[in-house]
Amino acid sequence: EVPLQASGGGLVQAGGSLTLSCAVSGSGFDDYTFGWFRQAPGKEREGVSCIGTNNRLVYYTDSVNGRFTISRDNAKNTVYLQMNSLKPEDTAVYYCAARRSYYSTDPNVYDYWGQGTQVTVSS
Repeated sequence: EVPLQASGGGLVQAGGSLTLSCAVSGSGFDDYTFGWFRQAPGKEREGVSCIGTNNRLVYYTDSVNGRFTISRDNAKNTVYLQMNSLKPEDTAVYYCAARRSYYSTDPNVYDYWGQGTQVTVSS
């Protein structure tokens, strides 16, 4: 199992910024695909952004495209989600997840999950 630790959430006003981090333990970081998912009350978990192995492929859901940036630092075994121009609609618990090799935006195929970090955006 690959332990994942998500952090960086908090309370921010609309228009502000936050950076989420996902620290990854274990070997083979370069061979994993990572995703950021979020779940708001009354909604199903949705894919926010995903990044393939060695930064070869990235995905952003339409609602965050142009505002969020996903990145990975292979030397530090860490995945980031830079969130700018935050909106109240972004309020949710954010999760990082990992799976071997293949890129996917489907949360059901991810093997490893970190604990969520709460992001709250006020009006």
